[in-house]
Amino acid sequence: MVAALYRFFFIVCLAIIAAYIALHLFGSDWAIFTSAAILSIPLVYSYINLTRLKKLIQTDSVENISLPSGYWEEIYFGLHRLIKGLKQKIRIIEQQHDHFIEAFQASPNGIVMLDENDQIEWCNSIAERFFGLNFKRDALQRIHFLIRRPEFIQYFVKRNFEEPLLLERMGSSSSLSLMLQAFPFGQKRHILLIQNITDLQKADAMRRDFVANVSHEMRTPITVLMGFLETVQSLHLSKEQQDQYFEMMMSQAQRMKTLVEDLLTLANLESNALPAATNELQINTLMALVRNDAEALSQGKHSFTYGAESSQNILGDEREVLSAFSNLVSNAIRYTPDLGAINVKWSVNQEGQGEFSVSDTGPGIAPEHLSRLTERFYRVDRSRSRETGGTGLGLAIVKHIASRHQAQLLIESTPGIGSTFTLQFPMERLSTS
Repeated sequence: MVAALYRFFFIVCLAIIAAYIALHLFGSDWAIFTSAAILSIPLVYSYINLTRLKKLIQTDSVENISLPSGYWEEIYFGLHRLIKGLKQKIRIIEQQHDHFIEAFQASPNGIVMLDENDQIEWCNSIAERFFGLNFKRDALQRIHFLIRRPEFIQYFVKRNFEEPLLLERMGSSSSLSLMLQAFPFGQKRHILLIQNITDLQKADAMRRDFVANVSHEMRTPITVLMGFLETVQSLHLSKEQQDQYFEMMMSQAQRMKTLVEDLLTLANLESNALPAATNELQINTLMALVRNDAEALSQGKHSFTYGAESSQNILGDEREVLSAFSNLVSNAIRYTPDLGAINVKWSVNQEGQGEFSVSDTGPGIAPEHLSRLTERFYRVDRSRSRETGGTGLGLAIVKHIASRHQAQLLIESTPGIGSTFTLQFPMERLSTS
């Protein structure tokens, strides 16, 4: 302020001196003109700088201005520093905002921000997919105008957000189960969090079915064992009858043992998601072991053909690969009638993939059953499977072993003709030596 007064007094004094000189040299008219000209210089200079400043503000170029001289230098410099600081703060806020948006977009859960009138302020792409929304189109629309499920509308009408809401049959294919809950924040605003629990529900249903199936599978042999034991305890039986009952009890005990072993094998496979080892397994040795097990199980009731069209060996875990091969062969034996034919073959196809295939002349499988054959305890013919000692877990075990060896299980079947089960190994699982 003091500097401005000094400048003002300096200009006034300069005008007075110039007017005094002009008065004595040229007369009063020149004196007035000279003093007015000197006094108008700062006004013209200020107007020029104001005009320049206006253009810079309109083009948002204040921070790039060249500083003038004099009093306007201080004004320009202060304005330049102020605007530069404000823009820096705005950039930081925008970066933070972008980071928050990126974090919300990366969330596996749906997020919808609602204002005090339940209008959509923002939503992420997951929420758009869950509810069929489009943020650019649906911004500032009431959420319950867009999601017209009665339970959802009732949830917002009651305003009881302490408990979550489950919505079934959501998504574009009506196959999603969504758990959502609204949380208050700010001034009467709410954030809606949506979680896809479809897989959790499926896993829970599978767990319930698994427990029910295991209980059912175990109940039958246990009931039979208890019946035989009660008979042996309460009745006086001959040695032949006792031997017969003990043989039946041993059969049921063996069935429970096999079931428990298969359950433990399946549990170990499911708990280990890592790829299997890459030990070189001699295909001739595997085929010989499979042949011994098959003939022991068949007891001469079937005819077998074995063939190894390639000498390439498998890279994998011997115990698991042998278990998969044996399960496929034992399934063929159980479901193929007596005197039926079973063909076991190892080959390498044109794409360089190894294929272990088991073909039988059994009753075949209807197409509607093929996609479910690898489910635990799923049986096409339950009575025949139990009669032959099947647990219903064999193909589930094969599927998990195949997954650990990056292989796939292929099933071809024609009702009345027979079935072919093929384990197809990728080139990386075959030895090059």
